[in-house]
Amino acid sequence: MTFGIIKNSLRLAILIMGFSGLIAQMLLLRELLIVFSGNELSIGIIFANWVILEAFGCFFFGKRAEKSKNKFETFIALNIIFSIFLILAIFFTRILKELLGFSIGENIGFLQMLYSSFIILLPTSISHGALFPLSCKLYSDFSHDKASSIGKVYIYETIGTILGGIVWTYFFITYFHSFQIAFFLVILILLINIILIIIFWREFRLKKITTVITLTILIVSLYLTISAERIHQFSISAQWKGLNVVHYQNSLYGNISVVENEGQYIFFSDGIPELITPIPDIGFVEKFVHIPLFTHPQPQKLFILSGGAGGVINEILKHPSVKEIDYAELDPLFLEIIKKFPTPLTEYELNHKNVKVKYIDGRLFLKMTENRYDIILVGVFNPSDLQTNRLFTKEFFALAKKRLNNSGILVIGLPGSLRYFNDELKNLNSCIFNTLKSEFSYIRVFPAEGTNLFLASDSDEIIHFDSSKLLIRLNERGIHVNIPIARHIEEVLHPGWKEWFTMFFEGGTEKINSDFTPIGVFYSVSHWNSVFNPEIAKVFQLLEKMNLQMFIVLFFILILLFFLLPIKKTKLYRLGIPLCIMTTGFAGMIFDLMLIFAFQSIYGYVFSWIGLLVTFFMVGVSFGAFFTNSLLSRIKNLLSVFIKIDLTIIFFSLLMPVLFIMLHPHIDSSVEFIFLKILFLILSFISGSLVGAQFPIANMIYLEKSPSLSETAGILYSSDLIGGWISGVLGGIVLLPVLGLLNTAIVVVLLKLLSLIIIVYPTIAINVSERR
Repeated sequence: MTFGIIKNSLRLAILIMGFSGLIAQMLLLRELLIVFSGNELSIGIIFANWVILEAFGCFFFGKRAEKSKNKFETFIALNIIFSIFLILAIFFTRILKELLGFSIGENIGFLQMLYSSFIILLPTSISHGALFPLSCKLYSDFSHDKASSIGKVYIYETIGTILGGIVWTYFFITYFHSFQIAFFLVILILLINIILIIIFWREFRLKKITTVITLTILIVSLYLTISAERIHQFSISAQWKGLNVVHYQNSLYGNISVVENEGQYIFFSDGIPELITPIPDIGFVEKFVHIPLFTHPQPQKLFILSGGAGGVINEILKHPSVKEIDYAELDPLFLEIIKKFPTPLTEYELNHKNVKVKYIDGRLFLKMTENRYDIILVGVFNPSDLQTNRLFTKEFFALAKKRLNNSGILVIGLPGSLRYFNDELKNLNSCIFNTLKSEFSYIRVFPAEGTNLFLASDSDEIIHFDSSKLLIRLNERGIHVNIPIARHIEEVLHPGWKEWFTMFFEGGTEKINSDFTPIGVFYSVSHWNSVFNPEIAKVFQLLEKMNLQMFIVLFFILILLFFLLPIKKTKLYRLGIPLCIMTTGFAGMIFDLMLIFAFQSIYGYVFSWIGLLVTFFMVGVSFGAFFTNSLLSRIKNLLSVFIKIDLTIIFFSLLMPVLFIMLHPHIDSSVEFIFLKILFLILSFISGSLVGAQFPIANMIYLEKSPSLSETAGILYSSDLIGGWISGVLGGIVLLPVLGLLNTAIVVVLLKLLSLIIIVYPTIAINVSERR
C-alpha cells in the first residue's frame, strides 16, 4: 500500500474528528438550550464545561493514550466511546428535567444548569479531547517531517471544523432532527474506523477483537438509524412524560412543540407554554385586549407582536372601528404550525379579511415597515431570555414609538402579584417601567394577579381613562364581554391601584433595559430563582449590585498592593505570564459570548447561527497560533511581541462593543443586515486569532525561566482554561446582562492591564538594576 494512501486515510480520520467534534458540540448545545428554556445566559456555562472537559481529555487521558502500545485500537475505542455517549447524551438531555425533578414548563435554575450540563457533556467531551494528542502521535509515526506533525493535525482538524460549521448551519439544522444527525456521525466515524483497520491491519495488535467490535457497532448503528425516528419519538415521549406530543420541530429560532389533550392544543416554545387553543384563558385575553382598546378613542389599525392567534385577534375584531390588524410572531414558524392544527377560532382569526399575517420576525417587521398603528400589542409577558428581551428594551420602545400614531398606545405585560411581591419582582417591573418612561411621556399600569398590564403613550388619554369612559365606550361600540370581566376591568381602573403600584415601586431599581445591557433578563431569571431556588436568591441580589465602579476600585486596590507588597520581581515575572494567559482565556470567552449576545439581540435567531460563530472563532484561534508559531525563530524580542498582542487585545476589547453600538441604530435594510452578518464572522475570526496568537509566544518566554517543557505547557494551558471557564460562568450569567457589552469590555481591559503591569514592571525593574 502506498505511503500516500496511508497519509490520506489519517488525514480523513482527522478531518472527521474536527467535523464530528463541532457537530456534537452544537447538537448538545441546542438540546441543552431547549431544556434550559432557551435561556442564552446558559450558553456561557455550556461552552465553559465543554472546553474544560475537552482540555481535560486532551491533557490527561490523551497523554496516557499516546503512550499506549495499542495506539490504533485506542483511537478506535475513543471514537466508539465518543459515538455511543453522544447518542446517550442527547437522550439524557431530553429527560433532564424529569431527572432533576422539574415539571413541564418549569425553568431550571443556574446551579442545576452548571452541574447537569457538566455531567451530560463529560464522557463525550473528554473522549473527543483525548483523540487530538493521539492523532498527533499517529500522524507523526507515518510522517517524514515529525516536527510539523502537530501543526498539520491542527490544520486538518480545523478544516473539518469549518466543514462542520457550514454543514450544521445550512443543512443539518434545517432538514434533520438530533438523532438522525447523531447516527449519521456515528456511521461516518465507524466507517473511517473500518478504513483504518483495513489500511493499518499490520499495526493492530488486537485485530480480531477490534474488527468484530467495530463491525458489530456499525451494524447496530445502521439498524438504529433506520429506527432513528422511533428513537426520536420515544425520547420526546419520555421528555414530555407521556403527554400527547403531536408536533416537535426545531426552527432557526428554537424548538416548537405542540401538545394535544381532548381537542385542546398547547403550543410550547423551548418548553415554555405560549398559546392555548381553541379555548384560551378568556379572562386574561379580554383584559389584555379590551383595556387598551377601550382606552383608545377610536382604534383602527393595530399590530400584534406574538400571541395573536387563539383569542386575542377574535376579541380585537369585536371593536367595530378596527379596520386592519397586522400580526407577526418572534418565530415565523409558529404561525405555520398553528395552521397545521386549525380550530374554528384560529381559522376565523387568521383568515379574516382585516387580518394580515406577516411571516417574519415581529421586531424585524416593525423595523422595516412604514406603517403606523393606533395600538401595538406585545403578546410576550416576560423578558426571560435574550430573544424575548428584544421586546422590552429601550431600542424596541423607541422603534414602537416611531410606528405609533399621535395618540397611539404600546401594550406590554410583566409578571405581577397582588399578594406576594419580592425585591426581584419589584426590580423587574421597575426596570421595564423606567425603560418605558425613557421613551414615552405617559405610562399607565394596571396591576393584576399573574400579569401587570403596562400602557405607554405620548397622549394623556391613557391617564384620564376611568370607569365612566369605559361604560360609555362599551355602550357606543356595542361590545359584549363577560359580566365578571367587565366588573374586573372596572376594578383595575380604581385610582387606588395607582397609589398601590407607586408604593410597590419604592426601592426598586433605576436601571434601564437595553439590547446590549439586557438587565431585564437578569431580573427575570433572578425573580424565577427567588421563587423556586430561594437558597441562592441572596447570591443574585449581590450579583445585581455589581457595577463598573466596583471593578475600577478593585483594579486600583490591586495595583496599589502590587507596588507596596515586598515581593521579589523575578517571582512576579513568573506569575505574570500565566496570569496574562488566564486573562486572555477570560477575554476570549467574553469575545465569543459578546458576539452571541449581540447577534441574538439584533437578529433573534442565534440558535441557528451559533455554529458559524463558534467555527470562525476556533478557526481564528488555530490561525493565530500557527501564524505566531511560524514566526518564533525570527522574533528577536519575544516579550515585546507578547506585550503588543496584549495591547491589541485591549484595543479590540473596546472596539467590538463600540462597533455594535454605533451600527445598531442604522440597521434598516437587508443589505445592511447581510453586511453585519459578515462583520460578525470577521470579528469572531479576529477575536480567535488574537487569543491563539499569544499562546506560543507565552510558552517560549516561560521556558526561558523553566527548563521543563511539560510543566510549562501544563501551567499555561491550565491558566488559559481556568480563565475561559470563569469567563463562561461569570461572564454569561452576570457581566454581560448586568454590566452590558461596553462595561464588560472595560472589565476585560482592566484585567488585561493588571496582568500586563505585573509583566512589564518587573522587567523594567530588572533592566534598571542590571544597568546599575
